[in-house]
Amino acid sequence: MRLLFFGTYDASAHPRVAVLRDGLRERGAHVKECNVPLGLSTAERVGMLRNPAALPRLAWRIARCWVGLWRRSRPFRREGRWPDAVVVGYLGHFDVLLARRLFPHVPVVLDHLIGASDTATDRGVQGGLRQRLLRGLDEVALGAADVVVVDTEEHRDALPDRVRHRTVVVAVGAPAQWYAQPAEQKAATEGPLRAVFFGLFTPLQGAPVIGAALAALADDPVEVTMVGSGQDHGETRRLAAGNGRVQWLDWVAPAALPALVAGHDVCLGIFGTGPKAARVVPNKVFQGAAAGCALVTSDTAPQRRVLGEAAVYVPPGDAEALARTLRSLAGDRRRLAAARAAARRLAIDDFTPAQVVGPLHDRLLAVVPPEV
Repeated sequence: MRLLFFGTYDASAHPRVAVLRDGLRERGAHVKECNVPLGLSTAERVGMLRNPAALPRLAWRIARCWVGLWRRSRPFRREGRWPDAVVVGYLGHFDVLLARRLFPHVPVVLDHLIGASDTATDRGVQGGLRQRLLRGLDEVALGAADVVVVDTEEHRDALPDRVRHRTVVVAVGAPAQWYAQPAEQKAATEGPLRAVFFGLFTPLQGAPVIGAALAALADDPVEVTMVGSGQDHGETRRLAAGNGRVQWLDWVAPAALPALVAGHDVCLGIFGTGPKAARVVPNKVFQGAAAGCALVTSDTAPQRRVLGEAAVYVPPGDAEALARTLRSLAGDRRRLAAARAAARRLAIDDFTPAQVVGPLHDRLLAVVPPEV
């Protein structure tokens, strides 16, 4: 099966693309790439959508990348060299339209990990013309794809009825480098508990809940590393200001992040209370588990379904419960070691690229014409 990964994605910044690509390759697919990164983060894209004056700059960057994609796609559009399917990577709402035009007779797969309207709502773009345009963009993008990929059953159920029958659920998973840390990690038998959070500080992540929990832990043997910046960063720092055991890092290179996370006992997930937070299983829990950390995250249906007994749960938005949980783990190293081992074992069994892409691989075998 010959697959072409296509679009303006950046696999180094958004590991979801690498998980799909590498997993399908491990399952025997011949994978090529036609990729011209747009060079904008999700936060920057949403920021442009909140500021109409910035839209011409976004359009210009997309147009410039599309010229590059058109040129690089020419070898794949020659007689006898057409791919069996085209996979449009994460944040491909515009790219899928170009893929459909360039490959009119080839099945097109869209990784619809996030919806434009849904993400903009979570980050403060409410109602009005912009939301109507974003909903329209979602509809057009979904309509251009033969197969739609989402990450949870809840996201599939939120799609229009006409799309669900061609939708497949593929968990986020963890790239191979997250498993490259020492396989046998042991929790320290003494010293403070080490916890880490990394993310974009978006509302669904509930970082201010962590900030409030840190304030309550100011006198406890718990050290926390907070990595990233974004919408709720200032409020989180304000809430945690009384705790001197917190290290704040605005940015860590993607290549260095797995080792940094693996140096902690606990990886913190998400704690937001909004509707989007109730539909996701965040990348950080997959990656933290692969790195050998115990997982502490919010008690939501999709996370329970995917993580089972391999995580420690707290109610969404409950800073006091989060503080109690971290305090308890700091005082019970046997429980901490068991939680770390359970998370790592689940990651090895279920979260590798080859494992998570199974449903997509099966769907592709069903839609790709058999070789003659």
